[in-house]
Amino acid sequence: MDQYIGRMLDNRYELLELIGRGGMANVYKAKCHRLNRLVAVKILKSELAENAEFRRRFRDESLAVAQLSHANIVSVYDVSRGDDLDYIVMELIDGITLKQYMERRGNMDWREALHFIIQIMRGLSHAHSRGIIHRDIKPQNIMVLRDGSVKVADFGIACLANAGQTLTQEALGSVHYISPEQARGDRTDARSDIYSAGVVLYEMLTGRLPFEGDSAVSVAIQHLSSIPLAPRDINPDVPEALELITMKAMNPDLERRYASAEAMLDDLELFRKDPNVDMEHIRTQLTQPVIDEPTQPIPSEELSAVTGHGKKIKTETDVSTQDKKRMAIIIGAFAGALLLVFLIFKLIGSGMNTDQTPEYYEVPNVLGYTVEEAENLPTVRGIFTIQQRGGRYDPSYEPGQILEQDPVAGKTRDSKSELIINVYICIEEEKVLMEDLTGLNYQEAKVRLKNLNMDLDIQTEDEFSDTYEAGEVIRTTPAVNGELKRGSTVLLIYSKGPESKPVTVPSFLEKEVTAAAAEAEALGLVVGQHQYVYSDKPDGQVIDQSIAAETVVEEGATIVFTVSRGLRTVTVDFFVGSTIEAASTKAQSDGLTVGESAYIYSDEPAGTVLGQSLADGLQVAEGTTIVFTVSQGPEPTAEPEPEPEPGDDNSDNEESGSSEPGQEGGN
Repeated sequence: MDQYIGRMLDNRYELLELIGRGGMANVYKAKCHRLNRLVAVKILKSELAENAEFRRRFRDESLAVAQLSHANIVSVYDVSRGDDLDYIVMELIDGITLKQYMERRGNMDWREALHFIIQIMRGLSHAHSRGIIHRDIKPQNIMVLRDGSVKVADFGIACLANAGQTLTQEALGSVHYISPEQARGDRTDARSDIYSAGVVLYEMLTGRLPFEGDSAVSVAIQHLSSIPLAPRDINPDVPEALELITMKAMNPDLERRYASAEAMLDDLELFRKDPNVDMEHIRTQLTQPVIDEPTQPIPSEELSAVTGHGKKIKTETDVSTQDKKRMAIIIGAFAGALLLVFLIFKLIGSGMNTDQTPEYYEVPNVLGYTVEEAENLPTVRGIFTIQQRGGRYDPSYEPGQILEQDPVAGKTRDSKSELIINVYICIEEEKVLMEDLTGLNYQEAKVRLKNLNMDLDIQTEDEFSDTYEAGEVIRTTPAVNGELKRGSTVLLIYSKGPESKPVTVPSFLEKEVTAAAAEAEALGLVVGQHQYVYSDKPDGQVIDQSIAAETVVEEGATIVFTVSRGLRTVTVDFFVGSTIEAASTKAQSDGLTVGESAYIYSDEPAGTVLGQSLADGLQVAEGTTIVFTVSQGPEPTAEPEPEPEPGDDNSDNEESGSSEPGQEGGN
């Protein structure tokens, strides 16, 4: 059983079950006993907790995502460290990943893809405005909720824009979605997320990835050198304007790609309002000279950056320098031999040394001492170096005393490594004034208050507001510039948006779905995921709505449209010569309705189809009736009447119902 299941963190979060595993952390479903709600808790993996770099990365992630508060980004409720665990508390999502949705949905309608990509770009726009780049945008990191809304998740490798991490330093994200600059190991910015989002849009529109390969390296090379098939070459139903937006987002040239998520959103909104809009400005920008070969040569330096090796690709020039290489190998072997001799003498000398230095030292406990006192401890002096890293107030210690140390007491350290104990000092309690939090999302405001490290009891209340958007802080208690004391209660009053108003739902029937959705949103309704069916109505026309016309609902109610895909057509087959049973079965499986057959005499075997009411090769609507003309065999011939036997009397003729010539009537 998982060691964390059933554990209580900070006497608040009870871990219930493991729901996800990531590269650096595991995610648990948990219950917050203070607010009585279910949350997701992300905990750094135990095998990585001792690694300072992984802990730094995890803290960086926590600080990054804590700055984000948006309807299309998974919310972060809390950032904490306790019981030697680094963890963050997040919104628990009831939904599936976009990748799972695409696998279940099959071919996705372009309108649905547009609905998703707009929400993804809104979330990225918010993150980029806070200086945060996701760096791992892919369908697996995008959650689709039951109401059709989308949230960008897992900023597991996100970092501040100036962090300067590259692909050559560590494998970041999925290779199918990385930008060319990530593949090269160049510095990345917000445009890298835009490229990855373009790949996600491409996959939604076409049902396939732009680049495939036998290995991660081969796929990365294609991102650097190849141009994918245009979406309309794969799916002709994709509007040209949406194809241009996709190709601009995926442009390998940074200067031709969208400069920001906002710029891409502007074009997406322009297209949403008018799917027939002419994106001439994109078409002009994307125009470039024709390339004879689909794949351009790649400099060996770029290939080295992708593979992560410093080796160059062998060329003819390398062949011409074989003699130099052979000489270098000989010199290297000689140098290696000298080094081996040196190491042997060093080992002999160290074995004769009578000074037995311990291989490991146990870290002493320095809590409660001043730095000077700690440095003079027998277990510290001449062995460990005390380095002060910072200070904070703690009522359990006197000012100047050490209140935290890293590594903790009892750990062992190699004597050959640098022996340092990092410490934090208790400082005088400072008076803190309440800052102005109005207008911030209340989750972000809570994080700011918690980061004061004053053990504040943060309470929240919500109320309707026409001035502040839902989730934004309206006012606080204490008010701005009010004095905060350790452990005091802070009340955040935040907006739950304007008070909902009654809406009379009109009839959207026979309207084009895009126009109907825009009208519904303007009324204050939320448009859910459309349902598409084949019908005799024009393609894209609303044929049903989940809320009947003239129904009065609250503002914010969700309405779902049933939209016509138009008629499904079938091609009439050639049935003449088949048996009526085979012809009927085949016609029905093709989508036709079989009417009552007409039977006639013919020389063909009984049950053979002689004719059909619909000509073969004809395109007709699904469900059209076809009538077969069927043979019932040759027409029967009349048998000759037998000659009467001699001696037969009239009674025999009467019994047989016949009479002799000239004796009609029998008398």
